[in-house]
Amino acid sequence: MSEVAASPRSVAELDLKSLAAEVVARAVKAGATDAEAVVSEGDEFSVSVRMGEVETLQESGSRGMGLRVFKGKRSASASTSDLTPDGIEQLVAGAMALAAVTEEDTFAGLPDQADFGQVESDLHLYFEDVYSLPGVERIDQARRAEAAALAADPRITNSQGGHFDAATGRKVLANSRGFLGEYRSSYCGISSAPLAMDSDGQMQRDFWSSSARRLADLESPESIGQEAARRALRRLGARRVPTQRVPIVFAPEVARSLIGHLFEAASGDSIWRSASFLAGQLGESVAAPNITIIDDHTMILPCGVGGFGTSPFDGEGLPARRTTVVENGVLKTYLLNTYTARKLQMRSTGNATRGLAGSPGIGSGNLYLVPGTQTPEEILSEIPAGLYVTSLMGFGANIVTGDYSRGASGLWIKNGELTHAVEEVTIAGNLREMLRNITAIGNDLVFRSSAAAPTLRVDGMTVAGA
Repeated sequence: MSEVAASPRSVAELDLKSLAAEVVARAVKAGATDAEAVVSEGDEFSVSVRMGEVETLQESGSRGMGLRVFKGKRSASASTSDLTPDGIEQLVAGAMALAAVTEEDTFAGLPDQADFGQVESDLHLYFEDVYSLPGVERIDQARRAEAAALAADPRITNSQGGHFDAATGRKVLANSRGFLGEYRSSYCGISSAPLAMDSDGQMQRDFWSSSARRLADLESPESIGQEAARRALRRLGARRVPTQRVPIVFAPEVARSLIGHLFEAASGDSIWRSASFLAGQLGESVAAPNITIIDDHTMILPCGVGGFGTSPFDGEGLPARRTTVVENGVLKTYLLNTYTARKLQMRSTGNATRGLAGSPGIGSGNLYLVPGTQTPEEILSEIPAGLYVTSLMGFGANIVTGDYSRGASGLWIKNGELTHAVEEVTIAGNLREMLRNITAIGNDLVFRSSAAAPTLRVDGMTVAGA
């Protein structure tokens, strides 16, 4: 145990894998019956340009460690950004002191040793090219995205900026039951947020973005700016519509929020507390027969890189996996970490997430609704009157009851065509019924984040407007 304390190496030179294992061993020597250490480090770059001028420019690096210790059924955690010998000594002492005074919890503890593992193949999560552009060229990417939006139409008169971001990260996890794993990841993104003005001086804003693990996979700044401008322009002349019950079509960028609500409702934390409308529904039909929802932590995207929710192991060291959450409308599983699995007398689904501090939570991998065969245009063509939703506001989804009410804006559908813009309306229903009333699924599934859904038509909802 003396290697860390006596090591002359600087913090920058530390072998983080060895350090994580060493800290676990220190905690056990200090009296922990089990211990788990997580180390994360990363670099971030972000630039925001407005009207051609740099507005914010940030570049930072971070490194920290979290330690979770167990003394029987008592547990505690502590974290630090000080990875010097003194900082490590205080981390271990602090966690052990906290564990001595916490209450016992019969469900607490690390996973069983036989459950640990990780995907050994290359998941293509890290690419050095996200930092290959010189700083001036990164700024130029943001400038070009904004400039393309401003040049798209005379009605684009202002901008909330063009943005470029890049980041890399590394995560190491070690525990006293023999697990030691690490992976690196990368990210880059570009966006534009223009403002359009009509002849009456009314302004509308919209945005568009592209994200990727590899710089080469980013859409061009010009295409991002032009699409952002198109979206802002189509919002001009927006008005309210009368309150009525009509089909709602969710554009992909908002449809993904529906499966996010389902994930929250199927989360073990919500289930064991009986705080979900899906409690007690395992094996039951909870959605339309055309609905299948997958949570895949191992996904490789068509471009050959790992998805934004891909990783070799979860936050507790269990191997990444692909889980069918809903199949043909039937709820097949809840989403569990080790703690909630024990609460429910089930097994973890590998959905543990782990920050530096606290106990593991529950999170998704690449969560998506399996696409259908209809194009968005075909879905719209079947609707005599309805609302095509492109933006949602507020957080009006009650996971306990399923009640759903959110502010919305979008485009009015008339005789199968998109007509005028709509704003200042509320769409309302109940998630139980909404999932059962998905009557059409688009073929336009694209992963722009770790959650994705195609265009969805939902019947039976109310648009509350004028």
